[in-house]
Amino acid sequence: MSDRRKGSDRPDRCRLCGATLSQQDGGSMSDDFCSTGCRDVAVEYGVSDDGTELVSSTADPGSTGSADDERRVELDGAVRTFVRVDGMHSATCEAFLESVAEDRDGVVEAEASYVTETIRVDHDPDRITARALQNALSTLGYTAYLREDATADEGTGGTRRSREMSGLRKRRADDMLEMRYVVGVVFGSFLLLPFVAILYPMFLTSFTDWGAISHFENAFTGFSGTLYLPLFVVLTGAILYLTGGPLLRGAFVSLELRRPTTDLLAALTIVSAYLYSVITTGLGGTHLYFDLTVVVASIVMGATYYETTVKRRATDRLTDLTVSQVDTARLYASDGSTTELPVSDLESGDQVLVREGERIPVDGTLSEGECAVDEAVVTGESLPVTKRAGDEVVGGSVVTTDAAIVDVGERTTSSIEQLTQVVWNVQSADHGITRRANEVAAVIVPIVLAAAVLVGAITILADPSVQSVVMAVFMTFMVASPWALGFATPYTVATSLQEALERGVVVFDETIFERLRAIDVVVFDKTGTLTSGEMTVHEADAPDELLEAAAALERRAAHPAAAAIAAAFEADAERDRKRGSDRDGDGGPHDTTRADGGSAASSGMDVRDFHTHATGVEGSVDGRTVLVGHPDLFRDRNWTLGDALCERIDAARAAGRLPVVVGRDGKAEGVVIVGDDPREAWDETVAALDEDGIDVVVLTGDDGTAADVFDRHPGVDHVFAGVSPEGKTAAVRRMRADNRVAMVGDGTNDAPALAAADLGISLGSGTALAADAADVAIADDDLAAVERAFALATAARTRIRQNVGLAFVYNALAIPAAVLGIVNPLVTTVAVVAGALLIVGNAERSLVGE
Repeated sequence: MSDRRKGSDRPDRCRLCGATLSQQDGGSMSDDFCSTGCRDVAVEYGVSDDGTELVSSTADPGSTGSADDERRVELDGAVRTFVRVDGMHSATCEAFLESVAEDRDGVVEAEASYVTETIRVDHDPDRITARALQNALSTLGYTAYLREDATADEGTGGTRRSREMSGLRKRRADDMLEMRYVVGVVFGSFLLLPFVAILYPMFLTSFTDWGAISHFENAFTGFSGTLYLPLFVVLTGAILYLTGGPLLRGAFVSLELRRPTTDLLAALTIVSAYLYSVITTGLGGTHLYFDLTVVVASIVMGATYYETTVKRRATDRLTDLTVSQVDTARLYASDGSTTELPVSDLESGDQVLVREGERIPVDGTLSEGECAVDEAVVTGESLPVTKRAGDEVVGGSVVTTDAAIVDVGERTTSSIEQLTQVVWNVQSADHGITRRANEVAAVIVPIVLAAAVLVGAITILADPSVQSVVMAVFMTFMVASPWALGFATPYTVATSLQEALERGVVVFDETIFERLRAIDVVVFDKTGTLTSGEMTVHEADAPDELLEAAAALERRAAHPAAAAIAAAFEADAERDRKRGSDRDGDGGPHDTTRADGGSAASSGMDVRDFHTHATGVEGSVDGRTVLVGHPDLFRDRNWTLGDALCERIDAARAAGRLPVVVGRDGKAEGVVIVGDDPREAWDETVAALDEDGIDVVVLTGDDGTAADVFDRHPGVDHVFAGVSPEGKTAAVRRMRADNRVAMVGDGTNDAPALAAADLGISLGSGTALAADAADVAIADDDLAAVERAFALATAARTRIRQNVGLAFVYNALAIPAAVLGIVNPLVTTVAVVAGALLIVGNAERSLVGE
C-alpha cells in the first residue's frame, strides 16, 4: 500500500499504530493519526521514522489454509508457522532449537521463547513443510506441536485454538518428568540400602578407634562377591539415564552451543561419580559413589519436578475461559433459510445470520436493518454501539439487540483471530532471561575444567598410569563441580512461585521476578482494570415516576448503563411497594401488588412504541412519550434542556461519570449519573508504585472525561484517552524505546499490548487471550496484588542470590576433604545433605511479611 493517499499529502496509515486512516479524517490535530489518543502518545514519546511499520506487519495478518490445517502468515513468498515445544526451560534451549530450525533447508529465520514454549519459524513451504519442522524440532527429548491445533467439532471441520489440547500435552510432559522422579526415588532408595547398612558405617569407623571396621569390610567383601554388585552397576546406570536424562540432555545442548549451564555442572558430578564407581567396582575397591549419582540426580530432578508442579498449580488456578473465536457460522440464503457450516468455508460475498446474544464470526458489513453490538472484546469501549445497514462489524463482537445479517468481507477472518496472531507474533520473539545460576555456571565451568586438568597433570608426575589420571580427574569433577546450583535455583523459584500464588499473584514464568525488578513504567488499561468494568447509578435528580418510566424503557435496552438504571429504579420501586404493604396491609390504599404477584413498578407500566437510538432509547410509557439518553440526543430531537441541567451534566463529566438525561413530552426533567467505579485500592496501588520510582501511565479507549479522576492523581504521570487497541500496542512499543514497560490489562483487546510489553499482567477477571498473553495473572482480581508482585520480585531475587551462595556448601566441605585425602562416600553424602538442607530451609522462609 502506498504511504500517501492518491492526490493528497496525508499518509494512508496512522503514524503511531499503522491503522488505516479514514477518507473522512480531517483537521490538523489528526492529519497523521487515527485518534487523539495516538496523537497524544506520539507527542509525548515521539514516533519512529518507520512508525507505520510498527504494526503493519501484524495488524492485518493474512492466513491461508494448508493440508495440515496450520495457521500461517504470508511473508514475501515465505510463510510463518508457530510451533509449541515442550521441554524448553532456558535460554540455552532457545538457542539450540533456533539452530536446529535454521539448519533446515528452506528456513529463513527462527525465533524461540522458552517463556511461552513457542518457536516462530519463517520458511519456504515448497522446501520444508510445517510438519517437517515439527518433526525436526522433536529431538533430544523435546516434543514439538503446531501452535494452533486443527480440531474437528463433530464434523464441522472448524479450526480453533485448543487450550485443552495444549494443556493435555503439557500434562503428559509433566507426567513423564514425574515418572523420572519416581524412578529415581524408588529405585534409588533401594540401591542406597547397602550404603546405609555397610559402606557408611565402614567409613565412619575408619575415623574412630572403635575397631569395628574389619566387620564392615568383611560384610562389604561378601556383598561385592555376589551378583548384586554388577546389578547395582546396571540399575544405577538406568537411574542415571532415566532420572538424570534431562540433565544429560541439557549438558549436551550446552556443549553444542558452548554455553555452560547448571545442567552441565550437575551432569559432570553424576556422570563422574558413576564412571568412577564402575572402575572401582572392576578393581575391587570400596570407594563407590553410586549413591552420589543417585542422590544428586534425584535431588536436582526433584526440584525441577516441584517447580513444574507449582507452575501447573498456578495455571490451574486461573479461570478456564475460552478465546472469543467462533468455529461455525449460519449461512443465510435469499429465501430466508440457513445452513450451518465451518467459518473456514465462508467466502467473500456470503451472508451470515447472527442472532441476538451470539458472536459475529467474521469481519464484514451489516446487510440490512440495525442492531446494537458490543465490541468491548476487541475495541475496549465500555458501551455497545448501534450499527445500521452498510456499517462495518467486527468479528468476535456480540449482537446485543435484534439479529444481524452480515455480508462477509474480503478476508474471511475475525478481528479476534487477528489479535491472536498479533499475540503469537510478539510472544514467540520474547526471549527468556538466562537464569542467574547459569551465568554463574558460565564462570565456574572453565574453573572446574582447569582444576581437573591441573590435578591430572600433577597425578601424571606422581603416578603416570592412565588409571590413576582418570580416577583423579573424575574425583575432581565430583568434589569441585557445584552441582547444587542446579538444585538451588529451581527449588527457590518453586517456593517463590508458591508463595506468590498463595498471595494472589499467579506467575507463569520465573523470569518475571527479574523482569519486574527492571520495570520503569507501569501502564494500566482503565476499563475493567483500574475500574470495576460494571456501570452503577451514583445519583439521580428526577421525579420518581419518571425514573420508574426510564427503568421500564431501559429494561429493554442492551448497554451497561441501561442495565444499571433498570436495576436501580426497579429495585427502588419494589422497595417502596413493600414498605407500603407493610404500612397499610393487604388491600390497603397503597398496596400495589397485583393478583399475579408481580410488581406494578417493574411490570405494570404500559410500554409501547419502544425504539432504540444510537445514544439512547425512546417509547411511550403509560401514554406519555419518554426519552432517555445522551444530552446530544435531546438536542437532536429539539427537546428542551435547561441551563441548570446542563451544569449538572458538565459537572458529572468532569468527575469522570456518564450523565444520562431523562425527560417526558419534549422536555428534559432530570439526569441520572452513572459511572464505572474505580477499583478498591487503586489509589494505594498507584501511590506505592510512585514511591518505588515507577512511572504510571493510563491508557483508555474512552474519552478524556472518563479518566479525569485518574489524571488528577499525583502518582499518575500520563493519561492517554481515546486510544484504539492498535494504538495501545503501539504506545507500549514506543515507551519501550527508552524504558522497561509493564502492562496491566484484563480484556482480549489488551492482549497484544500485554504481549508487546516487557512484562504483561492480567487481572483474574480477564479473558483467556489476555491471560495467555501475560506473564503474571492476578488470580483474585485484586488490584493491590500488582504492587505486591513487585515486592515479591524484590524478595525473590534476594533469596535466589542467597541460595546460589549456599549451593557451594557442598564444595566447601568436599574439596578440603579431598585435599586432606579423607574424602569418601560418607563425606560426600554428608556434604550433599548439609548443602541441600540449608538451601531448603532458606527457600522455605516467607519472602515478605504479612
